[in-house]
Amino acid sequence: MRQGRWTNIRKNWAVYALSIPGIFFFLLFKYIPLFGSVIAFQNYNIFHGITGSAWVGLEHFKKMFAYVDFLIILKNTIIIGLYDLLFAFPVPIILALLLNELRIAAFKRLVQTLVYMPHFLSWVIVGGIVVGLLSPTTGFVNHVIGIFGIEPIYFLGENEYIRSILIGSGIWKDSGWGTIIYLAAIAGINPDLYEAAVIDGAGRLRQTFSITIPTILPTIMILFLLHIGNFLDFGFERVFIFLNPLNNEYGEIIDTYVYRAGLVDRQYSYTTAIGLFKSVVGLMMIVIGNTLTKKTTGDGLY
Repeated sequence: MRQGRWTNIRKNWAVYALSIPGIFFFLLFKYIPLFGSVIAFQNYNIFHGITGSAWVGLEHFKKMFAYVDFLIILKNTIIIGLYDLLFAFPVPIILALLLNELRIAAFKRLVQTLVYMPHFLSWVIVGGIVVGLLSPTTGFVNHVIGIFGIEPIYFLGENEYIRSILIGSGIWKDSGWGTIIYLAAIAGINPDLYEAAVIDGAGRLRQTFSITIPTILPTIMILFLLHIGNFLDFGFERVFIFLNPLNNEYGEIIDTYVYRAGLVDRQYSYTTAIGLFKSVVGLMMIVIGNTLTKKTTGDGLY
């Protein structure tokens, strides 16, 4: 058994060699920093270090749940995460199915390029574009609604619009890039299945629902599990560029609060406890989601 294992390593040494940089990356930037999570149970002092800081147990976790504003921030994070799951997650799937139906190769490549391009823009640039479009004085959106006699709306100055702006800008920026995985999965479908469906008289819509979607369903479920694992990790940059005192009530999430309380107010132990809480919730959601997925579809992450 051991001899066969070493034979396999010698035979595929190039593959193992290529994996070494990735292994070191995860060890250095993912696993070793986990030991720093211990400061969530301390009153961490940067001058005393981890070994010299006093232990306080679960004090910071109690403080976290006792803080009224944190519960509001947690609610915002959950609601925005649900919106992202309901509205943003299906868009790449729909785009991939629509692109797959295009028969003119040049036009298909053009559309793919156009929907992929926003992914390569930073959130700072995307934020500038969105702010410009939604400006109450010079914005295109207010110019259009003004044609119908509607007064200009300060979208970024009202709480009720901030969540829609966050989800909408994310869909525009990342949905095109997300279609790559689904298009790759669709490309792997056996063409004989479609030929048999045509012989049976199935149209394109029927083929999509009876062949394409069931075949790529394992891919969809894997990406769904990865998505819910990051349910509370909506993204700091994505929110911070749109956040201001006028929409802060509905827009602030855990990541922006951690930045404000941790880096600005220097509450390192407290914000580490918040980050640890978020990670534990993400792990629990992956485990629960994986269990349910394996029972319903037979596929899962592990």
